[in-house]
Amino acid sequence: MIKNFIKKNITPPLVKPWQNKGYILIQVIVFSTIAVYILGALTNWAASDIRASKQSGSRELSIQIAEAGIDYYRWHLAHAPTDYQDGTGIAGPYVHDFYDKNDNKIGTFTLDITPPLLGSSLVIVKSTGRTNAEPNITRTIQAKFAKPSIAKYAVVTNDIMRFGEGTEIFGPIHSNKGIRFDGLIHNIITSSVAAYDDPDHIGSNNEYGVHTHISPIDPFPPIAVPSRPDVFTAGRQFPIPEVDFTVITADIAQMKADAVANGYWRANSGSLGYHITLKTNDTFDLRKVTQVYSQGSCENEKWSVKTENLLGNYPLPNNGLIFLEDNVWVNGQINSARVTIIAAVLPDNPSTRKNITINNDLLYTNYEGSDVVGLIAQNNINVGLISDDNLQIDASLIAQKGRVGRFYYDSECSNTYYKRQTLTLNGMLATAIRYGFAYTDGTGYQIRNLNYDNDLLYSPPPSFPLTSDQYITISWEEIK
Repeated sequence: MIKNFIKKNITPPLVKPWQNKGYILIQVIVFSTIAVYILGALTNWAASDIRASKQSGSRELSIQIAEAGIDYYRWHLAHAPTDYQDGTGIAGPYVHDFYDKNDNKIGTFTLDITPPLLGSSLVIVKSTGRTNAEPNITRTIQAKFAKPSIAKYAVVTNDIMRFGEGTEIFGPIHSNKGIRFDGLIHNIITSSVAAYDDPDHIGSNNEYGVHTHISPIDPFPPIAVPSRPDVFTAGRQFPIPEVDFTVITADIAQMKADAVANGYWRANSGSLGYHITLKTNDTFDLRKVTQVYSQGSCENEKWSVKTENLLGNYPLPNNGLIFLEDNVWVNGQINSARVTIIAAVLPDNPSTRKNITINNDLLYTNYEGSDVVGLIAQNNINVGLISDDNLQIDASLIAQKGRVGRFYYDSECSNTYYKRQTLTLNGMLATAIRYGFAYTDGTGYQIRNLNYDNDLLYSPPPSFPLTSDQYITISWEEIK
């Protein structure tokens, strides 16, 4: 009876198969759901990866198309150097189709072109590339092209040069003859000669085209040239091709034509010359110089004005060119202006060459590139006897046939003015003959600061002579 009770109450009941048919269905549903979820995730991941891969390919192709636009416009400028409207004659932007090697159109590039400022050669080209497959994905490149001008040098000369101890220069220097440099230069210094007879060195040996007498003195050729980074921080090169000063004559002729047509031009004053005073309101006062100082014993004292007559006040010309066929005195200050003043008589004749004199401050208001003054004299650019004790000249100076500097004045000329304190030039100078503002006996300006204006490199004064007809790439950057 006990056995029957245990068997009856403990032995589990038998489950028939058709009584558990929902159990497997639940498992199938659960695992199917998981499988569908995983499969969906994998599908989305694969689709996302494919989409990202396509977008990445489109982004890469877009920048290549944008580069093609930059290359195209550099080619265009090489053939049409003054066309900044893509040959259309109308304002941009300019859209070009882009084809693959099988002549299938696969995208476009759009060009936005910023023409040069007055007197500059700097062209800014912005190219935006996109593909037909992903037109919303764009890449943009901006490049700057320019023709280098003679203002790319801090100092450039057609004569032998010497820079004494204590001189520190940050811009490049070049001489067509030779250079003795005993200071510190932070840029490249070059000469067009391999060796020359330095007139400031006693001895019969020729010296290298660029050399120094800072101890230890450079060896004579043919001993190898030392690097001397303590003097030439960026190195020295020689010989290299000359800078052609003769082409400036042709440039001056074109400047005269442009001044007559759209600038400001005057013939000979009928007296001693003109005095220009630049003003911050984009005008200039013009005076006729009627008398200069002369004490007889000082031959070159005549470069200081004594009396003059006001001719009028005039607006700065639209093309920035003021051409005067006489000697010129310049001073004053500009504010966001670009102007080039030329003193010359054509055709060129040694007996009629004209000079520019700066005895008082010539100043910029802004020093970030918006203010630019160029002075081009057919003969000399002078600082006269009666000049500011602390003289500042913010300008680029070219003495085509003469020199930039101050004549020799001793105490017999004046017991006050023969010795001056500080001359500061913010700009550059180009001089056919050896320049100088001081002499070994202590006369002239005791301190001379030559500060190169880097903005001049590709944004020189209006119509300044160029050293190349070809555009070069200044910068290249992706901006989007």
